[in-house]
Amino acid sequence: MLIRDGFPGQRLRVLPRPRVAEALAAPITRRMLVTDAGHFPHAAAHGRDRPRGAEEVVVILCTGGAGRLEVRGDEHPMAPGVVAVIPRGEPHRYRADPRDPWTIWWMHVTGGDADDLAAAITRPSDDFAPVLQVHDPYAAKSALEHALVSLERDETVASLVSASGAAWGLLAQLAADRARGANQAGDPILAAQDYLRENLETTTGVAELAAIAGLSTSHFSARFRQASGMGVVEYHKRLRSARARELLITTEATVADIGRAVGYEDAFYFSRQFRAINGTSPSGYRAAFRDRSRPHD
Repeated sequence: MLIRDGFPGQRLRVLPRPRVAEALAAPITRRMLVTDAGHFPHAAAHGRDRPRGAEEVVVILCTGGAGRLEVRGDEHPMAPGVVAVIPRGEPHRYRADPRDPWTIWWMHVTGGDADDLAAAITRPSDDFAPVLQVHDPYAAKSALEHALVSLERDETVASLVSASGAAWGLLAQLAADRARGANQAGDPILAAQDYLRENLETTTGVAELAAIAGLSTSHFSARFRQASGMGVVEYHKRLRSARARELLITTEATVADIGRAVGYEDAFYFSRQFRAINGTSPSGYRAAFRDRSRPHD
């Protein structure tokens, strides 16, 4: 028999339905509202079966033990560091492992942003993917705990907005992780992006990056473009431009020196590349920033 709640040491908060209705008619919380949140440690025999889905988006982070989620005819194992995001109205069932029951942090969220972010995370299509490995489980757990603590405090606007902010941040990060196409720590595309970020002053070819990632050049290029929305050359160019903008704002270095610092030996070529991205020359960018920062009468 499955148990919904009542576990030793559990924490649980559920907003009353009238308060939910009020919050969904108010600014901010109508876009993202945490209606339920909890922490179930070592939740033996825990599980739910929702043939019609839930009224809200369900988010479950496993931080210990194991369990499984069944949705659209597929079974997804849940282990520490794995998060499940189940869109509103999606039929599903989940349960803790009978021999090694999971410990979970969870929340239910509703509102327009909740639905949009859930869709971005799960990709509701032929490759529907309701679970993913969290890159920073500690941050994910902290966000869920923040939402729960806010509801535990009271049901004022301030507390509901605080919970909404934590929920939005977590879902946005999960959507970003999914958009990058990285499903686990140590993903080779993330490693390649980090390598480019740390080596702005050198030019690294696609073949060299593919070798670092352990992929063929064609496979690497396709995965990089899918994760970044652009090719390697354009991605590196934009990283260099971002660093150049920082140096133009925070230092007195010449344009030529800044160009060399981000990998351009030719100052004129650097200026052309900078203008193509920023719509102005490096010196024009610096002057415009200083003008905006100068006190006006």
